[in-house]
Amino acid sequence: MKPTSILYRFLVGTLLINLIWYVAYLLIGGSALVNPLVVYKALPTLLQGTMSVHLFASLRRILIGIPIALLLGVLLAWLIYRYRHIGRVMNALIYLSYPIPKLALLPIVMLIAGLGDAGKVTMIVLILVFQVIVNVRDSLVNIPRESFHLATSLGASGGRVFRHILLPAALPDILSTLRVAIGTAISVLFVTETYGTDRGMGYFITDAWMRFGYVEMYGGIVILSMVGFLLFVLVDIAEERLCKWRSTAL
Repeated sequence: MKPTSILYRFLVGTLLINLIWYVAYLLIGGSALVNPLVVYKALPTLLQGTMSVHLFASLRRILIGIPIALLLGVLLAWLIYRYRHIGRVMNALIYLSYPIPKLALLPIVMLIAGLGDAGKVTMIVLILVFQVIVNVRDSLVNIPRESFHLATSLGASGGRVFRHILLPAALPDILSTLRVAIGTAISVLFVTETYGTDRGMGYFITDAWMRFGYVEMYGGIVILSMVGFLLFVLVDIAEERLCKWRSTAL
């Protein structure tokens, strides 16, 4: 996606979201729905205060959990694709375990991994890894056999097959999965940070809500949304640089 397209979507999306927010504030009113102008005015003060500590704690967990899930998922997808016997066992495991609501396992994960960063990162990995495995596995399986026959007939080595066939086929799906993973990871992290911790944006937002600090609450939601957007943009930039053969001008 071109930078101009990213900028256009950001400006139009931001305008529409804030317009909807402001209209809802005018129609509903009350203390529960705060004027967005008041929230944005308070953001610099909030960021200079305790919010920055919570923001860094959440970012650390996200930036640890997503790469682990991505690397583990890609590795397992490759093993499923490359080794038939391992693939049969893993596919059966994924078939049964993928539909299980992973957040229901939160108490078990926290009992085993603890209430600190390890438990929260584990939940992120546990939820994301199955998405990565399924999407990357399917992208590899769907590569036409003719591509391999043509490459091997021309004397391509295993490394060249990986570079020119497997990687181009899987990379777009990996990046698409990463986009979904970012939103999912932030949602999961928000839930996990409401339990057994005093650090993180989930804790900050929930604590502000319980104290009726609605300006702080909305400010936390805005900052958390901006984090997700910035990570999303980084994926778009990576796709623009790494997948030049794809046309993503949507």
